[in-house]
Order: sequence, then structure tokens, then C-alpha cells
Amino acid sequence: MKKFRRLDLFCRVVDNYGDIGICWRLARQLRREHYINVTLWVDDLASFRRICPEVDTAADDQQLDGVQVRHWRDQDGVYTPADVADIVIEFFAVDIPPGYIEAMAQCEPRPVWFNLEGLTAEEWVEGCHRLTSPHPRLPLTKHFFFPGFTDKTGGLLREVELDEQRRQFQSSPAAMAEFLARFGVTPAEMAATKVSLFCYPHAPVSALLDVWRQGDQAVTCLVPEGVAAETVQAFLGTEAKAGVSATDGALTLRVLPFVPQPDYDKLLWACDLNFVRGEDSFVRAQWAGKPFVWHIYPQDEDLHHKKLRAFLQRYAVELDALAEFSLRWNGAPTAGEGSGWQALWLAFAQQMPAMQARAGEWQAQMLANGDLAANLMAFAATLR
Repeated sequence: MKKFRRLDLFCRVVDNYGDIGICWRLARQLRREHYINVTLWVDDLASFRRICPEVDTAADDQQLDGVQVRHWRDQDGVYTPADVADIVIEFFAVDIPPGYIEAMAQCEPRPVWFNLEGLTAEEWVEGCHRLTSPHPRLPLTKHFFFPGFTDKTGGLLREVELDEQRRQFQSSPAAMAEFLARFGVTPAEMAATKVSLFCYPHAPVSALLDVWRQGDQAVTCLVPEGVAAETVQAFLGTEAKAGVSATDGALTLRVLPFVPQPDYDKLLWACDLNFVRGEDSFVRAQWAGKPFVWHIYPQDEDLHHKKLRAFLQRYAVELDALAEFSLRWNGAPTAGEGSGWQALWLAFAQQMPAMQARAGEWQAQMLANGDLAANLMAFAATLR
């Protein structure tokens, strides 16, 4: 069988950092672990640069970490079969250029064509994973590939060395302290409950900061620049720029710069609790092995609440405080609607040791499903 030499991955940035975050991790992993030449087509280089500072936002074509990055400006363009990769991935049902698709149909053999879908814990995914979608006009077949939480899906994105890197880092208090010290975190702040906060603007951040500020337990909250900007600025009393911090009551809040993905992983590993959003940081929080709260990307007709409940039914087994807190954090109706944030947080904090144990159990379950990149490449090999 002819070996796959080239792979094209098409990404449109909708959720600021989640889409490009997933595609950038996948592109690098495919290059490093599967030795395939990857071209990442991306429409928003400015968002890309926030998580990869080496990005040149003015460049149409550049090499980054072994991956060719092309600025996907429009749907125009003339393509030949020589321009088409052996594997073509459209992320989350983006429309790739019509000229490229026409060129795909002229290739012999035809490229393996995937629609890499978004992550959900809903049961229907198992029935749709690997389904085919014939092109209505051309001799091409697209396959749906779903990440997921069971062995009947594509699994989760995870580099082969990730778990060992995490173990080494978390087993060294000195390494964690040295890493956080780069952002100004003091020894006293290290000794507090350390929380990373990454959420969408509509999260009830102000109510939570008030609870932490008035609480008995010292909390160090680390917030990337631009996240919950108005609320963070109100707490700080000044512009919420990277490097700024303030303490009020039991709460110290620090604004962090956006960091490259490997450093964001370390931030999750070093904190006691992680608030994450979208898909990319959500998956990385699971690999961090720490308690986390997910702020899901909002959808029309509150469809995201259904997806959130589906995940909580799998993950928050016997963790009622986590489920209740997560639903309220996302504005979903719950049985305990009348509870204030102070009561929610107290119940949550009491359950954190159980959440920590659950995080380890969950990791073992997810590891058994294999990783998404390897599963995708193995399936691609069966299609040639």
C-alpha cells in the first residue's frame, strides 16, 4: 500500500482559540508522530498568533514547527491534482474551496476525505462515527470522524508523550512553583487554592469573585488577558493587562498573558481547579488530571445545555455539586435554582477531593480509547 505523504487540514476560526487550538495541536502531532507532511489552511492568523507567537500574520505561506501554514483567504483559486494531499480534513464541516474539490476528483487514487467533527458526549455520535457522505456530483466520498469519550468514537486528542510530561511536572513542586513564578505568583499565592479561569464573556464571574473574596480560604485566580475583561477590570480597579494583580479579602487575582499551548498545559497542571471553555481547553483539562468546570460554547435554542448534560451524565457520577455548579455556570436550569453562589461554591469545594479522584479514573478510561490522531490515521489506512 502506498504510504500517505501529505495531509491538508482546513480550519476556519469561529470560537477564537478553540478551533485553531485543536487544529494546531492535531497538525503538529500528525507531523511529529506520524511523519506526514501537513499543511494547515487557516483563515484567522491573528487568533492563531495568540497561542503561537511565532505566527507571521502578514505571511501567506510559512513553516511553523514542521507544519506548513497557509493563509486561507477565500474560496477562489485554481487547483490541480498535484496540489491535493493524500488525506484532506475539513474541520467542523467547513466548506473547502470548490476548485480544490474539483482537483480532488481528478486524483488517482482519490484522496481520503474526512470531516472532523466537534466533540460531544451525546450517544448518537457512536452511530455517526465513520459514516460516509458521497459527493452529489463528483466521484468522491467523505467520511465523518467524531472525537468522543468511548471506544466507538475517535477518542480524544492526545500526544504520545503528554501523560509522562504531566506526571513529571506535577511530581515536582519546585517545577510548578518556578513555572508560576514567571507570572509573578508568590510563595504565599502558591500555597492558596490556585484557580485558572478561562470562560466566555457571559459567565457569572463577578458573583464567583465575590464569593472567593469573602471566603475563609485563600484563592489565587489566574486569568488570561482579555477573558472576563470588564469584571476583572472592576475587581482590579485598573486596566486588565497582563502582569497586573490585586488582592481583596481572601482573593488574589492575576492577569496572565496568553501563552503558547505547551505553557497553557502546564498552567492547567499547576492549578488546583481549572475553568475552561469550548473544546480545546476542555480536553486539555481532562488530561491535566485536576478538577475542572466547563463553559460550553453557546448554541441557539440552548442546544449546548443538552451537550453539557450529556457530558456530566458520563463524568460527574456521584458528583452532584460539580453537576449543579457546572449547570449554573452555564446558565442552565437546575433543581437547585434557588441556591446562591456562596452555597454552590461551599458544596463544590467540599467535593473537590472526590473530583480529584474522579479525574484520575476518567483519565484511565480515556487513555484506553487510544488517541484521536492515531485512530484517524489507522482508519485512513483502511480506506486506501
